[in-house]
Amino acid sequence: MLESSGKSGDMMRSLLLISLLIHSALGQKGGPEPPKTKWLTLNGDQPLVVARGGYSGLFPESTEYANTMAKDLSTNGAANLCSLQLTKDSKGLCLSNILLDNATSIAAIHPKRSSTYTVNGKELSGWFALDFNAKELNKVQVMQSNPARPDQFDDLFPISTVEDVLNMEPEQFWLHVPYDAFYNEHKISPAAYVQNFISGWRGNTNVNFISSPEIGFLKTIGGKVDKTKTKLIFEFLSPNETEPTTRQNYGALLKNLGMIKSLAAGILVPKEFIYPITSNNYLDAPTTLVADAHKQGLEVYATGFANDIPLPYNYSMDATAEIQQFVDNNDQFSVDGVLTEFPSTATEAIGCFSHNKDGKPYKGSPLIISNNGASGDYPGCTDLAYQRAIDDGADIIDCSVQMSSDGVAFCLDSIDLNSGTNALTQFMTRSETVPELQSETGVFSPRLTWEEIQSLKPELKSPFGNNQGLYRNPANKDAGKLVTLTEFLELAKNKATTGILINIRNAPYLASKAGLDIVGTVTSALKNATLDQQSTQKIMIKSDDTSVLSKFADVKTYERVFSIEEKIGSIPKESLEEIKKFADGVTVNRDSVIMARNFFTQYETSVIKDLKAANLSVYIHFLRNEFSSLWLDYLSDPITEIATYAMGSKVNGIMTDFPRTASKYIRCPCTDTTNPNPYPIFPVEPGNLINTLIPPEKLSPPEAPLPPLEAKTVADPPLPPVAPKPNSDSESGSNSGDKPATAPAPTAKSSAMANAANWGLSLLAIMVFSLLSMGN
Repeated sequence: MLESSGKSGDMMRSLLLISLLIHSALGQKGGPEPPKTKWLTLNGDQPLVVARGGYSGLFPESTEYANTMAKDLSTNGAANLCSLQLTKDSKGLCLSNILLDNATSIAAIHPKRSSTYTVNGKELSGWFALDFNAKELNKVQVMQSNPARPDQFDDLFPISTVEDVLNMEPEQFWLHVPYDAFYNEHKISPAAYVQNFISGWRGNTNVNFISSPEIGFLKTIGGKVDKTKTKLIFEFLSPNETEPTTRQNYGALLKNLGMIKSLAAGILVPKEFIYPITSNNYLDAPTTLVADAHKQGLEVYATGFANDIPLPYNYSMDATAEIQQFVDNNDQFSVDGVLTEFPSTATEAIGCFSHNKDGKPYKGSPLIISNNGASGDYPGCTDLAYQRAIDDGADIIDCSVQMSSDGVAFCLDSIDLNSGTNALTQFMTRSETVPELQSETGVFSPRLTWEEIQSLKPELKSPFGNNQGLYRNPANKDAGKLVTLTEFLELAKNKATTGILINIRNAPYLASKAGLDIVGTVTSALKNATLDQQSTQKIMIKSDDTSVLSKFADVKTYERVFSIEEKIGSIPKESLEEIKKFADGVTVNRDSVIMARNFFTQYETSVIKDLKAANLSVYIHFLRNEFSSLWLDYLSDPITEIATYAMGSKVNGIMTDFPRTASKYIRCPCTDTTNPNPYPIFPVEPGNLINTLIPPEKLSPPEAPLPPLEAKTVADPPLPPVAPKPNSDSESGSNSGDKPATAPAPTAKSSAMANAANWGLSLLAIMVFSLLSMGN
């Protein structure tokens, strides 16, 4: 390694990192080999995981941290890839971008040493390795090249050399040589460097792969390496880019795989060469590239995989699903390897989830509970969302019950129809503010008849406001129809689900202000479906109101679940005793369980421990696949978060928008840590990265601890009696269509004020339509 500065991590930090990860290494290295799976790769072997720059999705590229994590969180045989840059004295560095200022502090160390060169026909300005000798780079530190990724590990390590990476003893080593023609123009020979390095290297790890996008380099190096030990790989760049040696574009070369076979053992291609992506971000039909290359005897490696980028909508934002598409796609084909910045995710996809269609839940696994059905893939609480949740392996499907003005109970996440339907655009004049329900203006279900509600279109919405391009499946944006509570119960019975969860909110308001008995309606629906007289299916009644839960105490087969909506850090004994008067279990927000700092986990609160000590079941909500919802310790991988709550916290149930992802984890062989398996998936231990690897000066001050749940806030007053229904003259009805049911009598207003109000509503409508257009 180039000489380290005083700020960089010392050997102790490396040991801490290894101790952080050693449980994974021990889990995967020991025991007999599992039964060998037959793959559709060229040689029938398991696809190779290639870590680009080590674990560069979290750490700066090819640093000690990145290489150690890549090695310990990958299957046996995985490869670390180093992209070669050369100094003027031919020292080999591991950095992908030829511009050093993209990923190092060189501009601050040598501010006047920038240059402009023509590189493969493109003029580039910045700092280039060939302008410096190795000694001049001693004080230069590496940084995360992707500004969207954490910077807490910046300026801790100098630039890694090829020797540094090999001295870490990766299982396999892949050397990538991207700029042969450019370096040769400036009298530096990458081929000579590689030949001299291999012949002089005396370490324990071989150079197993050498790749380049330049035919001239492969021709030169082909006669200078032992091809029985080192595979040569030709990299295809974008189809319209020009290959420097032949002056043909890569699209033309792709049609001449026979010629490529004369030079190389395999090809490295962007993943879109295999599965093209349509203009609206869906998978197109696969090309024949893998089959064509395999016919020529060429291995195929796909590149471009990362967890923290928007994925095609087909994958439901699950990066393991994308990897599976390339290796386990209904016996179509398998690539021979994947190049990724998050090697643990590729390892999970290949070693745990592929070829595992009939997996069974592990012993003691948590229940998978849908959140409004599979609301990550379809509009929540629709028939399609529920069917998808059942198909995807949800144990429990859920219905948050709402009421129409004419007493029909139906499923929707919120009493505000704007949340989940197009109510604002269709019934804007029925929009109002009801402080008892929420501070924002809304169109509330007790103000509309069921006929009116049925005329609405459901809407698939992202809880993250479509930030970072993380839209949820636009093809299904208004698919399906809302279902009544009766229809929901019939579906659950007919599909023989493990159980159902009924969520009841706003009961006091509905009884006193709308004349609607939501508790009585749910009780009758369950009785009519004979679900109160059986124990085959689990019936869960959830509410944030203890007076609601008390109404279901007489049916002993029901599990009453108290919903804690606020963020808390502990539950004192007095509060637990109060909860146990009304409930058998509790749902808690995940933000009450694991505290974070700078987007890294900091510590686990005592909430789950408190609840378990009181013998209460614990259900965590809501888990989602979007990488922006995950703490950085989870490696932008929802599977890691699921494992943390399932295996680490040992919750009784996981409430999720994406049941398929949770089901995939719970039913894979890697959850059984007692038997040999390809790759045990372990939970994150909160605070490990912050406490062992990140210098304190790179962290913001810690937040104050969350407050405890106070006993006096648990019990609610008895439910009020159901008020008489508002008379028909004040109800909206299907024939009025322009004023809210039970709307308060308007106060006198001037025509100017009325016009201003109408103008404001018109502007609101324009804004809504504009936002919808932008989102779609």
